[in-house]
Amino acid sequence: MIGNNTNKRVSDAQPSAKLLLFGYGNPGRGDDALGPMLIEQIDQLKLGNVTCLVDMQLLIEHAIDLMGYDKVIFVDADMSCAEPFDFSEVNAEKDSSYTSHALTPSALLFIYQQIYQRNAPSVFLLRIRGYHFELGDALSGRASDNLQAAVKHIYQLNECL
Repeated sequence: MIGNNTNKRVSDAQPSAKLLLFGYGNPGRGDDALGPMLIEQIDQLKLGNVTCLVDMQLLIEHAIDLMGYDKVIFVDADMSCAEPFDFSEVNAEKDSSYTSHALTPSALLFIYQQIYQRNAPSVFLLRIRGYHFELGDALSGRASDNLQAAVKHIYQLNECL
C-alpha cells in the first residue's frame, strides 16, 4: 500500500517495469469485477516487464503510481462499449470527476501532469463489456467470454513491447 491509498499491488515486479496494468472495479457487483479479474489473470502469467495494480476506483492519489512506466493500461468494466472490449488511447483532460468518486483516467493524467509538471506515460483504457452490475451479482457468462478475449489482447500487446 502506498500512503493512504487503498490500492493493492498484485505482483512484485521490479520498479523498472515498463508496463503498468491497473484494473479497477467492485468485485461485489458482478461484471464490475472485470478489471480486477483481468489483472489477476495477467499476474498469473508472471510477465517480467509488467506491474499489476488493482483498486475499487481511481483516486487522485493514484497519480504517484504512474511514475516510472513507459505505458499504462487502465482496465475497467463498461456496460456501453462494444463487445468484447474497447481499447483506446487516453489523453489528459481536466474534468469535474476529480471531485467525485468516479475519477476518469483522463482526469488522473491531468492531475499527474499538474503535480509533476511533465508529460505522463502513454496511457490506454481497456473497457471490457459487462452486463450485470447489481450488488451480489456473479460474473455473467457473456462477461466471462469478453474477459478471456481481453486477456488474450493484453498478452499479445505485451509481446509487442
